[in-house]
Amino acid sequence: MANVAEQRAHAPEPEATLTASAAEVMELILQATAVIFANGETTEQTVAAARQIGHAFGYRATLIPRWDQLAVRLDGPDGVHHDVLAVAPAGIDMNKVLLGEGAIDALREHTVPVEALRSRLARIASLPPVAPGRFVLTAAIGAAALAVVYGAGHLATLGLVAGTGALVRRGLAKVSSNLFVQPFCAAFLAGLIAGIAGQFQLGVEPALVALCPCMLLVPGPHFLNGLIDLVRARVAIGASRIAFALLVAAAISAGLLLGLSAGGASFPVSLPSRRLGLPLDVIAAGFAVSAYGRFYSMRWRHLAIPIAIGMIAHGLRWSAISLGATAASAAFLACLFVGVIVTSVANRLRLPYAALSFAAVVSFIPGVFLFRVTAGMVQIAQLGDTASPTLVSMVAGDGATAILILVAMGCGLIAPKLVAQR
Repeated sequence: MANVAEQRAHAPEPEATLTASAAEVMELILQATAVIFANGETTEQTVAAARQIGHAFGYRATLIPRWDQLAVRLDGPDGVHHDVLAVAPAGIDMNKVLLGEGAIDALREHTVPVEALRSRLARIASLPPVAPGRFVLTAAIGAAALAVVYGAGHLATLGLVAGTGALVRRGLAKVSSNLFVQPFCAAFLAGLIAGIAGQFQLGVEPALVALCPCMLLVPGPHFLNGLIDLVRARVAIGASRIAFALLVAAAISAGLLLGLSAGGASFPVSLPSRRLGLPLDVIAAGFAVSAYGRFYSMRWRHLAIPIAIGMIAHGLRWSAISLGATAASAAFLACLFVGVIVTSVANRLRLPYAALSFAAVVSFIPGVFLFRVTAGMVQIAQLGDTASPTLVSMVAGDGATAILILVAMGCGLIAPKLVAQR
């Protein structure tokens, strides 16, 4: 069954009843699509929004999204018009997407004047991010919940994985607009704390102290949006999204390894072997999902839905592994469930699909394998020909495991959405 958004995008549209000049329509299209495109909406929905706005005024609008700009072609009775706007889809803000989609719906349904709509879109674009106190608390809850999921056995660990990095990120946002400085510095701080904790033997798990804060920085929604674009043959924007996500991941890895080195430690080989029971795993997963939902500015009244989906998904993954499934196949099963449910929910709530689905499965990301691969590659580069075969095989094995899990997650999450849209 086709989902609601696709029905709206492809159903016959009403006759245009609004009037405005081509320049005004062009400016409105760019303003509206920039709000949702810059904050995590899929490329397909952004293009559909531009087409719908143009049709409301009797124009045929074609939006061409690129990583650093939106280009619009407007065909109408008065000729062909072109314009571009510089904007990058580097943010994730569910609230802005929800409000932006609502504003576009109001225009299509002819329930708001054009000038009022432009003022409304300007207010949406200028909305501040999550308040600093809430941001720090959310990061602390998310990191602590992930630590529990990964087997934390000491309360001191949960204290050390709190929101110190969130304070650093919010402070850096005021002095630098570089998209990689914040994750690099936050990861560096996590590695430094983990190294010092390991050196002084504070009775904590250094792997979790280093890993959990860095997991909060992983740009999962950009990976998923990039995969969706590639599947739809939007190669340029899809490759750009994935390249951006990989650069952020590289900045996180570099910061973490430098922080560990400054703290006099190397990246821990493995996570704690403590295995959680199903109830504790599901409860901790619920806290992690709630933290990510708030991290992405999701409204409180909507938060219960991804929490429930994420908790059930974690239960499925736990059960699959208990029955002997591999990590990759268990992740695929859980993500397939999330994809099926979120495909409908995201369109009904008008929330960005990638951000909503990733929040439910963030703890499935093979962060420890990715960071170990980076650390191993650095060692191989330093040792050169003297690198041991064991080290090379370990890096290859960790890399293969991480790739399999990531591919399984991506396929599980986006397959239901693509099938439903067919």
